[in-house]
Amino acid sequence: MTRKMLQFTHLHQRMPAKRPATLRRSDFTEISESFSAATAGEQSSRCEQCGIPFCSLHCPLGNNIPDWLMLVAQGRMDEAYAVSAATNSFPEICGRICPQDRLCEGSCVLEQSSHGNVTIGAVEKHVTEHAFAQGWVKPVAPMAELDRSVGIIGGGPAGLAAAEALRRKGYGVTVYDRHDRMGGLLTYGIPGFKLDKPVVERRIRLLAESGIRLVTGTAIGRDLTFAELRARHDAVLIATGVYQARPLDIPGADSRGGHGPAVHAALDYLIAQNRRDLGDDAAAPELDARDKAVVVIGGGDTAMDCVRTAIRQGARSVTCLYRRDRANMPGSRREVAHAEEEGVEFVWMAAPDAITAEGVRANRMHLGMPDASGRQSPVVIEGSGFILPADMVIAALGFDPEDMPGLFGAPDLAVSPWGTIETDAALMTSLDGVFAAGDIKRGASLVVWAIKDGRDAAQSIHRYVSAKTAQAAE
Repeated sequence: MTRKMLQFTHLHQRMPAKRPATLRRSDFTEISESFSAATAGEQSSRCEQCGIPFCSLHCPLGNNIPDWLMLVAQGRMDEAYAVSAATNSFPEICGRICPQDRLCEGSCVLEQSSHGNVTIGAVEKHVTEHAFAQGWVKPVAPMAELDRSVGIIGGGPAGLAAAEALRRKGYGVTVYDRHDRMGGLLTYGIPGFKLDKPVVERRIRLLAESGIRLVTGTAIGRDLTFAELRARHDAVLIATGVYQARPLDIPGADSRGGHGPAVHAALDYLIAQNRRDLGDDAAAPELDARDKAVVVIGGGDTAMDCVRTAIRQGARSVTCLYRRDRANMPGSRREVAHAEEEGVEFVWMAAPDAITAEGVRANRMHLGMPDASGRQSPVVIEGSGFILPADMVIAALGFDPEDMPGLFGAPDLAVSPWGTIETDAALMTSLDGVFAAGDIKRGASLVVWAIKDGRDAAQSIHRYVSAKTAQAAE
C-alpha cells in the first residue's frame, strides 16, 4: 500500500507494544513487540521529509533515514532494506539497542514541534526483520578475490563491521577473539531483554558464510604474538573494546561478602547471566541476585542493564544509587522508565561513601559548578549520611582500556593518557599498517559509534593496502 508522507497532523506517534512488566520481570526475552507491516507503514508516513534531515545528521552512521521511511510508507520494502543496509552493517542490532532518544529520534523535527518523533528505531528493526524473513539478507559476495589479508583483533561490533566491509572488497579476513564466542559486548555485555542472542548469532553466521575466518579462544600476546599476527597479514586492526572496570575506590570496595555485601563489577555480573542464557554451565552462584537486596552504583546504560537483570534474577529489592539527578543521568531515559516499570527504586543525588557490614553508606549531594564536561559537579551535603541495606553491590561506573602495549608486547604502540590507542585521521596507530577502531580508540561509547569506526577503518585499510601494493608493483 502506498501512503502519502507528512501524515503527522492526524496520525499520532505509536511506540511498539511492550510486554507487561509483570511478565517481563521473569524472563530475559526482548520486552518490545515488533511493528506489524501496517503500523510500520503508518508510522513511517508521519515523517516530515525535512530539507535538512536532522535525524540523519545526528546518526553516527549517517543513515539515510527519511529515504527508507518513505520507501516503507510506499510498501517498497526491498528498496528500504537496501538503503538501510547501505550505511549500516547491522541495522537489526541498531534498531534494538541504539539510544534513539539521544540520537535520531531525539533530533526529529516532529519531536521539537511537540507532535512526537517518528519511531525510527522500531521501523528500522521491522525493515531488517522483514528482509531476513523474505531471504533478502545474504552473505557478502565480493566481486573479486584480492590476494591480500587483514587480521582483526576483537570480534565485537567494530571488528565485525570492519570484517564485513573488507570482505566485501575481496580481502581475506581473519577475526581473532579471546572469548569462546564472537560478538563481544553484543554477546556477553548486553542482556537478552534488549538484544536476543539469536539475533547476534544469526549475523555472525552470515559473516562466516561470507568467508570471514572467525578464530575464538585466541588472545593476542598469549596464544599468538602481536609480531606473528603482523607478519601473517598485510594490515591489522585493533578493535578489542574496553573491559577494565573503573574502580569504586571507597572503603570496603574490595569486599567479597561474609561480613557485609559482596561487591562485583558490572561486566562480570552481566557476562555471568548472558552465559546462563546461552546455555553455559552456571558456575558463579555469587553472581546470582536471587533473594538478595541489590544496590547498583552508577547512572549509565550499563547500570540500567544491571538493575533490570537483578529484577529478573529474583532479587528481593533493587536500588540504583546515582550522584546526580534524573535530568543529568547519562543513560537512556527509556531504560530508566523501563526499570521503574519493572520495580527498580532510584535514589537520586546520592553517592557512596563506604561499603559496610550493613550495606552501602552514602551521602546526599547537591549540584555545584559545572565540571570540564559542562555538567554540574555533585557536592556532598555535610551530615547527610545514610545507609542503604545491601547483600550485593554492583559497581557500574564505566570502563577503561587495558594496557594494550603491555598485553601485546608492543611498547611502540602509542596510547593516550587515558590508555586509549592513539590514531591519526585515517585511524592508523603509531605502528605502520596497524589501525584501531571502536572503544579502544575513542573510549567507552555506543555500539553505533563502534560500527561507524569499523566501517571507516576498513576504508582506510583498503587505501593503505592498495597504496602498498601499487608501490611494490613499481
